[in-house]
Amino acid sequence: MTRRVRFLDTRPLLSSRPFRDLWIGTSASQLGGQMATVAVLAQVWDLTGSTVGTGAIGLATGLPMVLFGLLGGTLADSVDRRALVQATTAGQLLVAAGLSAQAMAGNRNVVLLLALVAAGTVCGALGAPARRTFPVRLLPADQVAAGLALTNISFQMAMLTGPALAGLIIAHWDLSAAYGAQAVTTLVSVLAVIRLPAMKPDGADANVTMRRAERGGWRIVLHRPTLWGSMATDLSATLLAMPIALFPLVNEIRFDGNPQTLGLFLSAVAVGGITAGLVSGTVTRRRRGGLVQLGAAAIWGLALAGFGLSGPLWPALGCLAVAGAADTVSVVTRSALVQLETPDAYRGRVSSLEHVIGVAGPELGNFRGGWLASATSAPFALVAGGLSATLAVAAVAATNASLRAYRTPRTPDEPAAPETVDAATVTG
Repeated sequence: MTRRVRFLDTRPLLSSRPFRDLWIGTSASQLGGQMATVAVLAQVWDLTGSTVGTGAIGLATGLPMVLFGLLGGTLADSVDRRALVQATTAGQLLVAAGLSAQAMAGNRNVVLLLALVAAGTVCGALGAPARRTFPVRLLPADQVAAGLALTNISFQMAMLTGPALAGLIIAHWDLSAAYGAQAVTTLVSVLAVIRLPAMKPDGADANVTMRRAERGGWRIVLHRPTLWGSMATDLSATLLAMPIALFPLVNEIRFDGNPQTLGLFLSAVAVGGITAGLVSGTVTRRRRGGLVQLGAAAIWGLALAGFGLSGPLWPALGCLAVAGAADTVSVVTRSALVQLETPDAYRGRVSSLEHVIGVAGPELGNFRGGWLASATSAPFALVAGGLSATLAVAAVAATNASLRAYRTPRTPDEPAAPETVDAATVTG
């Protein structure tokens, strides 16, 4: 085994052309999404000047995610998953064009802006569960975690470069150009999905799936402690400690509202995520995924509490980098566990639950954080949220022995040697 494979496992990109196409398209879409995030955040702050306003972005995305994410899981277990993702990604392309048009027209109505954001979220929610099942269908079992890690690396790269690109585009042109860039990257994603093979769910009858959607998704999760424990860990971390909505206020009170500093906050999270991603092979080859996720989620909360206490710029950025690294480890281990523990006929519905928690949780967490900061202060909201998240993760760990003991299934050629999990692995 070479050092390169040990620390950055690139086998999925080298061995599977469909996965490579998926990775390229997903990477482009993620880059555009990060640029749009900064543009929306900047536009809402300009229109409202309030953390309640920026927190409302989380509400506009979180509620549609909950309402339509579960429906997307049912559809993913009923129809060709590739066709579903094609249609929903095309819908996101139309929304990106609408965002660019409203900015070009000088829109001053925040409700219209949030309505477009919500529409894009609806499209994403309907297609996301199907998209999440693609790697496990395109890759052998022993490469699934590596494929998810590569996808997460591209997301972190998008977080690193997207906000900076958005800042440059907005500064040199305007908001409509940033939204237009999102439209271009979404078009690349549409073209990439078209190249994928058809992917109908295995062993599922469409009519039965539609009638028993709730039973098929929630029952599997509730009856498997590893699944509900992993999802509860993620929800505890994101709902209680999501910091994005607080960034403009922290930037205002500590760094005079410098737009470059606002971009650095998001980029610092990405730097930590990329650093963890570059050594992701050491995590994806570990079998104690549940224990790794629990440790990473606890570190996420502590790092964000540290960000709330940090006054100077560099310690604040350091705390955000640690949080980003912990988030990468947590996301990769959780995603692999959920996909490998769920039968294919139910992956769409279970993936929809995971996606609702993984996306709506942070958005609702942003709304919670913005509201709490408006009633108290941004530092208090960050510290209280981070410590609460760490305590909630500790409670999950204490009550879920199955998650603590979870081991990834062995591949046929893997030796059955015992292994241990050291502290360095847990922290990513």
